Amino acid sequence: MIQREQHETVTVLRLEHGKVQALDLELCHEIADAFEHADEWEGTRAIVLVGTGSSFSAGVDLKRVLDGGASYVGPFLDALDRALGAVFRCPKPVVAALNGHAIAGGYALAAAADIRLMARGKGRVGVPELAVGVPFPWIALEALRLATPPESLQELLYLGETYNADDALARGLVDEALEADELMRRALAIAQKLARTQPAAFALTKRQLRQASLDAWKQQTSHERMVRLAWSHPDTHAAIRAYLESLRK
Repeated sequence: MIQREQHETVTVLRLEHGKVQALDLELCHEIADAFEHADEWEGTRAIVLVGTGSSFSAGVDLKRVLDGGASYVGPFLDALDRALGAVFRCPKPVVAALNGHAIAGGYALAAAADIRLMARGKGRVGVPELAVGVPFPWIALEALRLATPPESLQELLYLGETYNADDALARGLVDEALEADELMRRALAIAQKLARTQPAAFALTKRQLRQASLDAWKQQTSHERMVRLAWSHPDTHAAIRAYLESLRK
């Protein structure tokens, strides 16, 4: 599900899962495993996270949610939290190279990184969770809050629109918009620059920026319980079915 490549002091993690790197129980655990063990990779000073084909990640595998029901939703949301949290708290610099669509949970995954680059083309980014009918897990919303300029945050969350690379750049959703054939060259260049930073200094600075969010997350047991109830509710599943049907039209 994840291919690992070494480029001097930079490790590239390439998501390869199905056609669009949809986030399911297994992929989320594999993402978490990778980032939770990043400190053990000898010679790795920075990480580039990229997708395959036309998608970085098209978000949560909603069909799997419907098929699995409540017995799947709980473990899946735990795995999603684990994956997003592992990227969010990773002490090493993380560059997300958006080679294509980064939608919903896929864009939250990118938001958990430190730098976001996006290839121009057919790819879109955005978080249509409210259009789908599901609430945001706490850590997903915190990642989006920290990665998004205040003037763009409510538009991003409430309207559920998706944006091409240049529109995303204009709203501050990505740090650079590049031609597709330049994406990885630029991502590696930025990652190599970050890799030259003294590791402890970078890790402490990142921790200071994100620790308040992580501390608050620990206190959100009632919120997380409500999120899980909402994701498991029959009305939510009906809304998901309607959303999936609308995509087929």
